[in-house]
Amino acid sequence: MTRSSLVSPDDIRTRFSRAMSDMYRQEVPQYGTLLDLVADINADVLAGSPELRDSLARSASLERLNLERHGAIRLGTAAELATMRRVFAVMGMEPVGYYDLSVAGIPVHSTAFRPVGDAALAANPFRVFTSLLRLDLLEDQALAAQAREILQRRNIFTARALALTEQFERGGGLDSAQADEFVEQVRETFRWHSEATVTAETYQALHDAHRLIADVVCFAGPHINHLTPRTLDIDALQAAMPGRGIPAKEVVEGPPRRKHPILLRQTSFKALEEPVRFLGADTAGTHTARFGEVEQRGIALTRKGRQRYDALLARAREQAPGQRYEDRLTEVFTEFPDDLDTLRAEGLAFFRYALTDDGLRHADPSAADLDIDALLARGLVQANPITYEDFLPVSAAGIFRSNLGSAEQRNYSANEARAAFERDLGCAVHDEIALYEAAQAESLARVRALLGQAEDAALPA
Repeated sequence: MTRSSLVSPDDIRTRFSRAMSDMYRQEVPQYGTLLDLVADINADVLAGSPELRDSLARSASLERLNLERHGAIRLGTAAELATMRRVFAVMGMEPVGYYDLSVAGIPVHSTAFRPVGDAALAANPFRVFTSLLRLDLLEDQALAAQAREILQRRNIFTARALALTEQFERGGGLDSAQADEFVEQVRETFRWHSEATVTAETYQALHDAHRLIADVVCFAGPHINHLTPRTLDIDALQAAMPGRGIPAKEVVEGPPRRKHPILLRQTSFKALEEPVRFLGADTAGTHTARFGEVEQRGIALTRKGRQRYDALLARAREQAPGQRYEDRLTEVFTEFPDDLDTLRAEGLAFFRYALTDDGLRHADPSAADLDIDALLARGLVQANPITYEDFLPVSAAGIFRSNLGSAEQRNYSANEARAAFERDLGCAVHDEIALYEAAQAESLARVRALLGQAEDAALPA
């Protein structure tokens, strides 16, 4: 097999994300309705805002908008997590970030598998939020031991999926036919199974310990529990969902509505109650886990920006009795700047720098002594917001809770088991903020190279 006959990981990822979307549309018909609604909302927003359309085009986000999805799965064992890392590597997806949801009472910790380079993100930013069950947090350790024994009996990957993964690792790629087979085989891991692998009694015992534990342990594989398109106006979409027969959750997770969105906002429709056949049972039971979700992505924040965001969010969660959380959130976040120049000047957000048309025409050493602010002021360089590609622990926990039967709002404190997670994963996860720092720095280096500049200008990070 020649190198030229190999399919790129970006191409395999695109094939897989489309296959997943097709499968989920068949399994959860409301997902198709949601996709149609998202497309309508996005078209309306773009038609009414040429400025936004231009901004998305400059940041390479316009072309990827209709491709954009993220999924979520929950794994049961360290071996499953380590193998899933290898499978996602075939698609050019690497583990980014560590999320400890146990601080919200959810017995999992997680990472997001996604592309990390600018070109790969522009090609297709498909990402999968991947959680590992923490049976060590279960109070009933006899039940935890039973759950471990059940999980050890299953194999969530097909033999061909593993063989093709090994072939990719040995030879550095797959050809087109192999890529299609790989996608088909890996999709089976994510497929819904209506037959449980346990009795109704075992299911109920695990369910009573935590509904998520039953969801992970009692089935043949880690069925995808949601697939999420990207909208440009989540508030309009939230308001329109009931009119399409989609029952929306009560609160949009994340920061409040802003002129320039930051980080991530998410909403979802309630989890489906689905018929399940339990081992040895004559009649069907039910299981609730899978749901639909929509997200709106904003600007990636620097460490300084995240610290300010976290502090404001903590204040918002201390609302006065009787005050609506959404009202308190909006009130508190008036302290967070909502114009791009201030976000950049105060070092609160990340930007990707590029030469303007004037900059391209004047790309010579005469601009060598100008710092980035002067280059921007002269119109030689433009600063485009870097899209936030990751997740928020509080938002993830809120979405999980709302679809696991809890509306509890609570404060969150650090209680991480990152070292154990990375040991199970088989590698360290990327620091997501370091990736944004690198993207910003690389864009500035390209600008300087084109202008003939050799010196560094300090940018806030």
